[in-house]
Amino acid sequence: MTNKVMWTPNEDQVKQAQITQFRHNLNTRYGVTLNSYADLYQWSLNNAETFWGEIWKLGEIISSTRADTVVDDLHKMPGARWFQGSRLNYAENLLRYRDERIAIHFRGEDQVQRSLTYAQLYEQVAHTAQAMQDAGVTQGDRIAGFIPNLPETIIAMLAASSLGAIWSSSSPDFGIKGVLDRFTQIEPKIIFAADGYFYGGKRFDSLEKLQNILHDLPSVEKVVVISYTQTPDLSSIPNSMHWDDFVDNNATEVSFTPLPFDHPLYIMYSSGTTGLPKSIVHSAGGTLIQHLKELMLHCDLRREDTIFYFTTCGWMMWNWLVSSLAVGATLVLYDGNPFYPGPEGLWKMAEELDISVFGTSAKYLDALEAAGCKPGQDYKLSALRAVLSTGSPLSEESFDFVYSDIKQDLLLASISGGTDIVSCFVLGNPVLPVHRGELQCRGLGMQVEAFDDSGQGVFNENGELVCTLAFPSMPVFFWNDPDGQKYHSAYFADYPGIWRHGDFIEINDHGGVRIYGRSDATLNPGGVRIGTAEIYTVVENLPEIVDSLVVGQAWQDDERIILFVKLPEGDVLDEALVKKLKVVIRQNCSPRHVPAIILKTTDIPYTINGKKVEIAVKKIIRGQEVQNRSALANPESLDLYKNLERLHS
Repeated sequence: MTNKVMWTPNEDQVKQAQITQFRHNLNTRYGVTLNSYADLYQWSLNNAETFWGEIWKLGEIISSTRADTVVDDLHKMPGARWFQGSRLNYAENLLRYRDERIAIHFRGEDQVQRSLTYAQLYEQVAHTAQAMQDAGVTQGDRIAGFIPNLPETIIAMLAASSLGAIWSSSSPDFGIKGVLDRFTQIEPKIIFAADGYFYGGKRFDSLEKLQNILHDLPSVEKVVVISYTQTPDLSSIPNSMHWDDFVDNNATEVSFTPLPFDHPLYIMYSSGTTGLPKSIVHSAGGTLIQHLKELMLHCDLRREDTIFYFTTCGWMMWNWLVSSLAVGATLVLYDGNPFYPGPEGLWKMAEELDISVFGTSAKYLDALEAAGCKPGQDYKLSALRAVLSTGSPLSEESFDFVYSDIKQDLLLASISGGTDIVSCFVLGNPVLPVHRGELQCRGLGMQVEAFDDSGQGVFNENGELVCTLAFPSMPVFFWNDPDGQKYHSAYFADYPGIWRHGDFIEINDHGGVRIYGRSDATLNPGGVRIGTAEIYTVVENLPEIVDSLVVGQAWQDDERIILFVKLPEGDVLDEALVKKLKVVIRQNCSPRHVPAIILKTTDIPYTINGKKVEIAVKKIIRGQEVQNRSALANPESLDLYKNLERLHS
């Protein structure tokens, strides 16, 4: 691994960044001397209550009443109470601008193009909120979206939150069981859907799937269907109506319900690859203040920016992207296959729309490079100043690709957090250099540490990602978890009062972070903990390997490493390639990283959000059944890992 600096902001970029102005303001206001990001970060921890109060001011959060205190107890996890006494509405904060600037650009795979101004967005939310109110929606009701990444998705969510209802969405490419595993837990009153969606040049019908979902979802009183791919016949869908017939076009104003800071806004779900998905409830205030911090300070997002993230509305990056409306920026929504009709599609869109912040996944960047795409050569990306990547660790080679084939003067921010906190623990920074293979910094106000086996914080060593100080975007509770036991077990069972996230990380001396994969999938041969990402970084850089999966298997009172490799079609895993794999892993990692067994596979299981499913494969190897396959993009791939007698001999 290298410590190579790939990009350094110039003096003007540092001077003009919002985070620099924020630091200067703190120096003036509190008589402190914060000369660097490291100083600012430490101050945000030592003075966390003051810090989060300053973020409230920075984001100019709209509220009908002020808070009595910022937080009651920073060391109470779970259960810290934030901004008690305040009353706010998430939708009101996102709809503060009502002018002619573009709020949303939409691009569909079928070349559908639409744009909404902030004034038009407000008007459409007014139409939809009034219709919801007429349908009997009140504070605390759940509203579900089984829906593509359309402007109507944002409109419906904002309308629901304006009334104090709780939004929960699932992408239409989820299977019926996957949707029911989620929505039956929360019993939605209204469900928004589209007639279908496009992917890879094909139209997929959603109505048959929707009909089957509704059969086992008796709580739904009304189904609102958006005509996206055609004008559908809704005769087979009970209690259904077209979007255009549902909304009230006479309504012109939104009546925002003032709510407590910790009132539920979203219900989101864990991947559910090893059991029923956890229903994670996020608050309006916690989501808003955390997103404003990340967007304004860590992304330097401003009103004049155009921000894009390739996501579905079933992934938390959709929720994160939508909060950009509170800054007044222009959002770009894309629905479909990012490689349709070719790998250049999203970059052509980036040129046309002057996208300044481009968000995607590590898997997409890797596939882009493999396809030989050179966006910086083929398109004018003068507006582009930041590329964000998440979903899985970004390889060092992908850092090289971005700076050689996309743009040199660019902030490449690998970011990491998750659905659990609907935000980031570790992310980018416009005033810090980008080191090859590293996430730039820990987020302000987030006391992230790496714990060793004895529960002590370590630097320059692999450790468990923990957060030892409360933060506003912690879940307020899990749905259907009255005693809080599921919530406690998910994050606090190992270290009472300390959040254990389930990632394996290393924090270095200059504050950079490396992510080594999920700690619950961590390899442990000979009692030495190894992150799976260390092996992926080496193996997937070889031209002979298309993809790979690493798991640990209990063996003779120890654990041995099993490596599955996907090869180009027609290639054979012979003794020479096995030897080469072991040699490069030994040379680039250590002898302990070398797999005991290397096997060829034809497919690697991924979640719909693009994460490798190591734990499910580990269960199959142990002879256990994986019940919830609907969270996978390619569930049939799990069958490839059954009956592997060679692993037990």
